[in-house]
Amino acid sequence: MEQETYTPDLQHPDFSSGSTPAVHLQIQAALHELKRLTGVTLTLPAETPEDEEAALRQIRCLCTAYKEKYNKAQFLLSLMTDSVPSYDVAERALRLHIAPDENRILFLLESRSISDDTVLEILKNLFPAQSRIYLIPVTETQLAVLRPLHASESEEDLPQIAHTIVDTLNTEALAHVQVAYSGLVKNLLELSRAYKETSLALKVGRLFGSGQNVFPYNRLGIGRLIYQLPRSICENFLSEIFGTEIPSAADEEMTVTIDRFMQNNLNIAETARQLHMHRNTLIYRLEQVEKRTGLDLRRFEDAMTYKIASMVLNYLQTERNSQT
Repeated sequence: MEQETYTPDLQHPDFSSGSTPAVHLQIQAALHELKRLTGVTLTLPAETPEDEEAALRQIRCLCTAYKEKYNKAQFLLSLMTDSVPSYDVAERALRLHIAPDENRILFLLESRSISDDTVLEILKNLFPAQSRIYLIPVTETQLAVLRPLHASESEEDLPQIAHTIVDTLNTEALAHVQVAYSGLVKNLLELSRAYKETSLALKVGRLFGSGQNVFPYNRLGIGRLIYQLPRSICENFLSEIFGTEIPSAADEEMTVTIDRFMQNNLNIAETARQLHMHRNTLIYRLEQVEKRTGLDLRRFEDAMTYKIASMVLNYLQTERNSQT
């Protein structure tokens, strides 16, 4: 879409008695946005409500055109959210001096402090502008990094790059950051797909990646499947495992014990050693789980069933909490 050009009459605004207050306020907000973007103070006459509506559309179009023409981050964000027609991408990219076809990776960062000046300054130092790396604000808590994959690098290097981002921000900004990254983005038209991949990876990682802060889009495991299941199927599965008394929350001490037991491949001696617990105490706790659920966690099949049930339970509880 080409930038539309208008030749407004530069006069003081003269809103008629028929002026719609809501539209009047929207025009003032749009004029303020235009001045913020361009530094130009613009006033328009508006004799009728119809004039005001037309003026509002024109000012908003100017603001959009200016953002698209001069703001690389805004353009890339529009690509990520499927807001740019595919036939228009190459021309706009060239206008902004962004190579349409280049091997890139999209990293999606999430943190409560991601918009802090300190965090942004650290990221700018970590990813200089001349390196063809783009920082793209997405929300108040999310920021995307579009980074070229150099000839000397491969997708096997991506975990190290992601951990470098996390470690740098944790150390220098004391910011708790989680990062997801996409597969290879060969051209700008694939940016929307990459954004969907990383968004899903962050959501699934938060739910099921306990203690982790880096989530590859292609290593979400069974969490990807659970996240995309209908709630009714999840609830039916839990009923099969727990019966009518589905736990609302797991005992924290018991959860730690079971998680460590599974991390140690169902090895009782090693789990008891790491938890500084007597072997018989660990066996007693496992037997308590068996009494409640009928699952003997010392058996691989039962341990796997319990693990999946715990993930489903966590998913449903998180969904309920997000709706309250």
